[in-house]
Amino acid sequence: MNTEDNNDFYDDELSRSLISNDFEDDTPHRKEKKAKKPLVICLIILLIAAAAGGTAWYMMQRHKPVEATEEFLTGMQNMDFTTMENLLQSHDLSALDDADIRDSAYTDFFTTVNKKMTYKITKNKFDIQNGTARITVHMKYIDGTNIYAATIQEYTRKIAVAAYAGKEMTQDDIQEMLAALLAENASTADEKYSEIDITYPLIKIGSDWKIVSLDDTTVKVMCANFKSVKDEISSQLTDDSTDSSSAAAEDSSTPGNTASAEGTSASIDITTDKFSVRFKQFAISKDYGGNPCLMIYYDYTNSGDSQSSAFVDFTLQASQNGEALEGTYPEASDDAVDNYMSTIDPGKTVTVCQVFLLKDTTSDVTLQGKETLNVSGGQTTSQVLKLK
Repeated sequence: MNTEDNNDFYDDELSRSLISNDFEDDTPHRKEKKAKKPLVICLIILLIAAAAGGTAWYMMQRHKPVEATEEFLTGMQNMDFTTMENLLQSHDLSALDDADIRDSAYTDFFTTVNKKMTYKITKNKFDIQNGTARITVHMKYIDGTNIYAATIQEYTRKIAVAAYAGKEMTQDDIQEMLAALLAENASTADEKYSEIDITYPLIKIGSDWKIVSLDDTTVKVMCANFKSVKDEISSQLTDDSTDSSSAAAEDSSTPGNTASAEGTSASIDITTDKFSVRFKQFAISKDYGGNPCLMIYYDYTNSGDSQSSAFVDFTLQASQNGEALEGTYPEASDDAVDNYMSTIDPGKTVTVCQVFLLKDTTSDVTLQGKETLNVSGGQTTSQVLKLK
């Protein structure tokens, strides 16, 4: 064999061996690197997923007090007191005790106004560590000012007409009429809205979120800016009352026959420890329908120690030719007519006018006055008016 050829052979074998060894030594190292890459990618994906999951969990937890507040506000809109109570930490709705909102007589009215309340969550201050939140809500709700004004006007007229007719109305009758008027005017009166921001503090109890307490501002919103229907009516009537008396009678008399105490027999004058009545004059005029009516003027003095009115203390009835005369309302505005319903302070005197629909303008009219609230009957007085 040729020596050179043998050397070439060994060289080639040696080269191949070395090359083979290189490949054999390097292959496991490369495989190890390739095996690590998927592991790192998996770890990164897991970290991203964990972070995303943690963020989603936090956002879900952060939204739970918002959901509780929205459920509470929906309960307000629907007058669902059970839902509201269950969402309060103390389960205490006593803040509503002084309001009329849970009085069944006014359910229709308050249901109508609360359905028109709208809201928007504007802020969420959430503390996951302490399990607390403060949710701020912007509310738009019915302001009952126009509704009460319309109701008071119609309420006064209806009560006056009934009183002039000598029709006795119980407290239940008055409440039923008032509730019906409120519900009607809530549907027909020009709507006036108010807007307000309320912040509700919430606390996590177990897995549930609860509003800490029912605040007075929320009660005010639900009650259309007032609590007691009776107090609101009384307040409005008191504001409308006047201490002036004689001018009211003079300004309100329309052309017609007038007379003072002269030409009458006896008197409807009455004096008690609570009030006194002194007849002044009468006038023949027209009522709102253009019919002849008799306007009776007298001074009413509150002699008691608390506010009262002629409507509360004194009942006046009239008859003509043996038939009772119905009450009516004058064609022209008259402060003395309004004074019949007005609340008068102790020691004050106002001129009051009560109006009756005449059968004719010539026959005598008999008046009878008596105490209204005396259970034993009290004093009764009478007087005959000669129209001709």
